[in-house]
Amino acid sequence: MNPVMKTSPGRTRRRRNHQALRAAHTVTCPNCGATKRPHHACSSCGYVRPGLQLKGFQANA
Repeated sequence: MNPVMKTSPGRTRRRRNHQALRAAHTVTCPNCGATKRPHHACSSCGYVRPGLQLKGFQANA
């Protein structure tokens, strides 16, 4: 079977409007000041929350 009507450009765009990429939200690390994702360990110092830091953390430098 073939489609009865052509899909209009507006309908195609409305269907695809949620597929756009969004910028990642970042916050500053209170320990070293580098940017990090919220609720994740800092990639430069290993800081997670007050009193907790990743053991044996090595920076990717």
